[in-house]
Amino acid sequence: MPMLRLLPTDKTISFLKLKFLTGIFSVFLVAGSLLLWVVAGLNTGIDFRGGFVLEAKSLSGPADIEGLRKSLGDLNLGDISLQEFGSESEVLIRIQSQDEDAGNGLTDVNKEAIKQVQQSISDSYEIRRTEYVGAVVGSELQQKALYAIIAALGSIMIYIWFRFEWPFAISAILALAHDVITTVGLFALTGIEFNLATVAALLTIAGYSINDTVVIFDRIRDNLRKYKSWSNIEIINFSLSQTLSRTLMTSVTTLIALLAIYFFGGAVLSGFAFAMIWGVLIGTYSSIYVASSLLSRFDLRPSDDDDMLPEHERNG
Repeated sequence: MPMLRLLPTDKTISFLKLKFLTGIFSVFLVAGSLLLWVVAGLNTGIDFRGGFVLEAKSLSGPADIEGLRKSLGDLNLGDISLQEFGSESEVLIRIQSQDEDAGNGLTDVNKEAIKQVQQSISDSYEIRRTEYVGAVVGSELQQKALYAIIAALGSIMIYIWFRFEWPFAISAILALAHDVITTVGLFALTGIEFNLATVAALLTIAGYSINDTVVIFDRIRDNLRKYKSWSNIEIINFSLSQTLSRTLMTSVTTLIALLAIYFFGGAVLSGFAFAMIWGVLIGTYSSIYVASSLLSRFDLRPSDDDDMLPEHERNG
């Protein structure tokens, strides 16, 4: 049975003709993302900030967000955020911790604040769930999330280094950093809540992007051995053209699933799906115009072509 291909593989597209413009675009994206991260910051969730969240359901039709905001504001409990959750009648109420020294425990001060909120809305809303995260736990989660991302990127770099040698590893890790930083910048720009689900999305984006990059790099390495008279630019363009159909098919099918999750998965999964949608788009872009463009700047033509292979493959 013939393989389905969206594009012909016998035609070479000059992707790297645009590497100067795409390089400027990528630098702008990364610099802008870092600037937004520092200046605007992230709208971190209760997971990271510490505080409590209540899930409430209106007993009479859609939730009155403005009415809730006014009645809860009169309680003087500090930072309060309201968000529709699932249906129009459900709402998530997030309130900052009332005790900065609460540590990991739910202190009497916070218990009293939760009680005030419940009493204030009990006539019109049913409280379905109450959760509390201490400030110390939130700080630890931030550190562990950062360590997880760094460990993931470091492990991927080591794998690529052993699999393809150091020019490929450097190109791949810079492309991954590009994807992660721009995703964080998008959250800083939009103000969408950044929580543990978003961290999971960042790690998933790294895995998705490196999978695409490895396929392209593997084809580039094979073609380096096949077409020894070709220039590096010609080989990379040819390899990208050969893998483009597979890249697009993977991206499109993944996006279909993510769009379904984003629109029908509810508020809990929306942040994860939003990050992943951006991650698939930027990951596809970076595999072609960041990782491959960076790789083209290295000398991939050593005196012995087999030196581009890991030692265990040189004698194979």
